[in-house]
Amino acid sequence: MAIELDNSFTVPVPPDQAWDVLLDVETIAPCMPGATVDEVDGDVVNGRIKVKVGPVSLTYKGTAKFTERNPETRVVVVEAAGKETRGAGTASATVRASLVPDASGSGTEVTMHTTMNVTGRPAQFGRGVMVEVGGKLVEQFAANLAKLIAGDTGAAGSGEATGSADAESADAGSSVPAGTSDAGTGVGGDGASAPASTADARAGNGSGGTAVAAAATPVAGTSAPAQEDSLNLVKLAGPVVLKRLVPVVAGAAALALLSRLLWRLRHRAERAEQA
Repeated sequence: MAIELDNSFTVPVPPDQAWDVLLDVETIAPCMPGATVDEVDGDVVNGRIKVKVGPVSLTYKGTAKFTERNPETRVVVVEAAGKETRGAGTASATVRASLVPDASGSGTEVTMHTTMNVTGRPAQFGRGVMVEVGGKLVEQFAANLAKLIAGDTGAAGSGEATGSADAESADAGSSVPAGTSDAGTGVGGDGASAPASTADARAGNGSGGTAVAAAATPVAGTSAPAQEDSLNLVKLAGPVVLKRLVPVVAGAAALALLSRLLWRLRHRAERAEQA
């Protein structure tokens, strides 16, 4: 079954940064449900995608290759092909993506044209359903990608803030031994000041201990959004199929009601003739 898809989404960073992010396949792979990258060798990417169709799970293993990467026009073309690991189903696609600044000027609009050919169980959904499912899948990928980029930006900001805090802690720590030395002289002379300061730092007492504890506290890292175990086609296609079935069911119900009404009218006419 051959399908053509046209989709677009917005990335919350300028085109130059979005270009680098979208070409980092290993980093953005978790944004696509069910996708796993096994190996990246130059322009060739080997990987797998797990697809769930009802109770049946399918795994496609294949290769994607960048056939065009133009940083000046910000256009990238990828050709991909895969096959079921335990079946005869196949999937192939050519994706052309272009990046342009969005209306706000601070983000990037990514426009994609995909030519896809699918055989096997996923093809049973039909072309119309697969087109809508493809749109929902792109929306989900874009949402996960936005979270990933926002997390990276937040991590960078946290790193700068942590660096400033470390510098201030170092300055505060350097001023502590002098005061501690004076206190130590009253107890056991100058020689006791270093151990006392060290003990305070280890125990977390006083300003010196607080600075050390703050500097030792790790900053929470930022990772990609949690990836779904598989691409659930039934979950994605369910609302689409239901939306298509509602008019059909309503029409069938109306037809049944009309048939029932006509039968009653005919039955009454026959009884009137007999009377």
